[in-house]
Amino acid sequence: MGIVIVDVCSANLIATIDIEEIIEREFPEVAVLMNSCLSQCGLCANSAYAHVNGKIIHGKTPEQCLDRIRDEIRKELAVYA
Repeated sequence: MGIVIVDVCSANLIATIDIEEIIEREFPEVAVLMNSCLSQCGLCANSAYAHVNGKIIHGKTPEQCLDRIRDEIRKELAVYA
């Protein structure tokens, strides 16, 4: 298990890209957990999003969201550097 956890709703737009493979390859210290629901239905229906250590990160597109997730992971990892 990683020191940074990314929770992803499998029904969300972000799941259209292989976020688990991308993030875990780029950041070995990060764990991506795919869930069937994160109870953010309004947000889920309108944008790509994920939780990074409990913080909601979202974007208009999966790619924009992925970039924001990467930025948040870097911030979280900086605490441990």
